[in-house]
Amino acid sequence: MTTEPSPDPAQEWVSWHAHRIVTVAAPYGPLALTGTHWLADHPDGTLPGLPGVWREDGDAIVLSAAAGDGLTADGAPLTGEIELGADTGPFDESRIAAGPRRLVVLRREGLWAVREFDPESAARRAFRAIEATPYDPAWTLPGRFRPYGASRTVRVGNADGRERGLGLGGEIAFTADGTEHTLQVAVEPDGSLWAVFADATSGHGTFPFRFLRPAAPADDGTVTVDFNRALLPPCAFADHFICPFPPPGNTLPIAVPAGERAVLTD
Repeated sequence: MTTEPSPDPAQEWVSWHAHRIVTVAAPYGPLALTGTHWLADHPDGTLPGLPGVWREDGDAIVLSAAAGDGLTADGAPLTGEIELGADTGPFDESRIAAGPRRLVVLRREGLWAVREFDPESAARRAFRAIEATPYDPAWTLPGRFRPYGASRTVRVGNADGRERGLGLGGEIAFTADGTEHTLQVAVEPDGSLWAVFADATSGHGTFPFRFLRPAAPADDGTVTVDFNRALLPPCAFADHFICPFPPPGNTLPIAVPAGERAVLTD
């Protein structure tokens, strides 16, 4: 009986990095975001550069469109009114479109917004690649997840200058250079983890902060902390994302020279 060779982590990382570039550069990937418009900032319902009239109605948005607005809903021309909830799927599957643009309904902390994704955005045209440090096995570290007794919410600044709540479900502990460090993490619905962190390289060769998304911990709490897959946040690709900054305690006192570093453009 023959056994399959163990996957080469370095080659797996190369494939992961290539897939990241393709995903980011997709027609409705993060580079295509050209606007995030909060309805509370536009009480008359007219959003900059977008057709139709948008207004809040309790737990929904009501969009009013005329024939000349050129809007479609679920692929059909839209005239009159339609009630919309927040879009939860991929951006290219949003219900409302204006020609090639997708208009994505967003709700955060009870506030409604409409995002505009344009595949002809300047950022998408200028994008060349994601600068990333080649795979280094020294930055794939064993860790342990320590759940909190109850979820916590901390207020943190966001990339758009506003402060919002960030839910945290525990922390991951790992050792680097002989010292234990911890990062507070959110727990996603599928059990995977999400950390917003900075380190000594942040703003000095890398973006000011990055994301880390470890897989769900094992039953005994062990988890792999792979900084080779540290991600640039969406706001590195478009200014209109509202990424949270690292919560208190998530700025590591060490340099993490691994993972994605910057967006490369022409």
